[in-house]
Amino acid sequence: MSDGPRLDLHVHSRYSPDSTLRLEQLVARLPYTGLRGFALTDHNSVGGHAELAELRRAHPSYVFLPGVEVSTLEGHLLAYGVTERPPSRRPLAESIEWVRAHGGEPVLAHPFRLVHGVGRRLAETAPVRALEARNGHNSEVANAKAELVGARRGIGMTGGGDVHALAELGRAYTFFPEGASKVDDLLEALRRGHTQPGGRSLAWPGRVRLSLATGLKFFTRGLRPL
Repeated sequence: MSDGPRLDLHVHSRYSPDSTLRLEQLVARLPYTGLRGFALTDHNSVGGHAELAELRRAHPSYVFLPGVEVSTLEGHLLAYGVTERPPSRRPLAESIEWVRAHGGEPVLAHPFRLVHGVGRRLAETAPVRALEARNGHNSEVANAKAELVGARRGIGMTGGGDVHALAELGRAYTFFPEGASKVDDLLEALRRGHTQPGGRSLAWPGRVRLSLATGLKFFTRGLRPL
C-alpha cells in the first residue's frame, strides 16, 4: 500500500446531467474522508473546470485533477488532464488518441459494468496505461474482474467512488506515490502505472437502490443516454 495521497478519481457534480452536487459541497466533505483531493469527471463536460481551478487556489492543501468521463461508442472512458471537452460517441480507440493528443491520460472506466463498460475484450486490448479497477458503484465481482485484467496486463489501476451523492465521496479511491502533490505529478503517476486502487464495492441492496435511482434520472432527463 502506498504512503502517498489518496484521491477519489471519479466524481460527478452539477455539471453532469445525473448529479446536483456543488463543488463547494465536495470540498467541505473532504476532511471527513481521508482524501487529499479528487478528480472532477463530469459526463462529456468541462463546465466545472474553471470553478475547480478557483478551488485549487483557495485550498492549496488539496489536489484537484480536471477530467471528463467520455461516452464512446463502446463504453465510458475517463480522460484526465484535458482542458477541452472530448468528442463523444466516437470509437474508443479514436477517443484514446484524442485524449493523448490533447495532453491528457485515458483510463478505462468501470470496464466490466454491464451498462457503459467496454467489456472484457477491450479491457484486455485497449491501448491504455491504466484502468479503473475499483469503482464505488460496481459489484465486487465486476471490480475483481477489472483488477485481474489490470494485473495480468501489468498496467496501472485506479479507484473512484463514481460519486453522484455526497456520501459516496471516498467510497473508492486511488493511492498515489508519496510526494505527488500537483496535477502533473498525478498524470505522470498514471502514465507510469504507479497507482493502486482502494476502497469498497457496492453490495447488492445498494445496487438495487442505485438501479432504481438511475432509471428515474434516465426518465427525468427525457430518455437521453449518458
